[in-house]
Amino acid sequence: MSTDRSFTLYPAVDVRQGAVVRLLRGDYDQETRYPGDPVGVATHYARSGARWLHLVDLDAARGGGYTLTDTLTQIVDTTGLMVQTGGGVRSADDVQKLLDAGASRVVVGSMAVQEPDTVIGWIDRFGPELLTVALDTRTGQDGVWVLPTAGWTSVTDADLITTLHRFHSSGLRHVLCTDIGRDGTLSGPNFNLYTMLTRSSPQLEVQASGGARSVDDVRAARRTGCAGIILGKALLEGRFDLADAVMEEVP
Repeated sequence: MSTDRSFTLYPAVDVRQGAVVRLLRGDYDQETRYPGDPVGVATHYARSGARWLHLVDLDAARGGGYTLTDTLTQIVDTTGLMVQTGGGVRSADDVQKLLDAGASRVVVGSMAVQEPDTVIGWIDRFGPELLTVALDTRTGQDGVWVLPTAGWTSVTDADLITTLHRFHSSGLRHVLCTDIGRDGTLSGPNFNLYTMLTRSSPQLEVQASGGARSVDDVRAARRTGCAGIILGKALLEGRFDLADAVMEEVP
């Protein structure tokens, strides 16, 4: 797989009840809280060389109603980072509000699974550069990659490949795919999954998410043909230096 395409690091700040947290495999009952507030952590990442930030409203992801608008605006104004953000985005008005608040890209998750035609309409309205479709997945008993929603708390009949096919001709460009089974585990990303996605849908800019633990994982994600990788727990716990990983970026 060629590695000459653009490649972006997305240090992640997941927020619950105002705190910076990480969940283990998407389980809200297995939460770890970290020192610092979201703006402070984002500022640290910006000083380490990050260009982008992945900001998640975990409260809204489960219950709807994005709550981090002020935080988003403060991060953008304070750090100059481009911010990809989501959680509870349920309408075109929600998308517009986040863009107006300073988001460079809005992440749409549950709606993309439950109402893909609606989200296809948003892609047409806002353009493919302003939206990221988040397809968070785990393998079912039959080995099919299923797509839980509502902060991974609700099981649907939708599967990863069928849903991607629905978006194939929509103009969708950015896809964030999280292997829920790897998320927060520091066990390494599921490179077989990302190789499958980048080979089957080469027109998509795939962001890998779940399990990243080292700069070697960043390099490996780039080799699969991914356009980016989400870096969460490993950075918060100091497993490696973001400044070293930034060297792997290709603008």
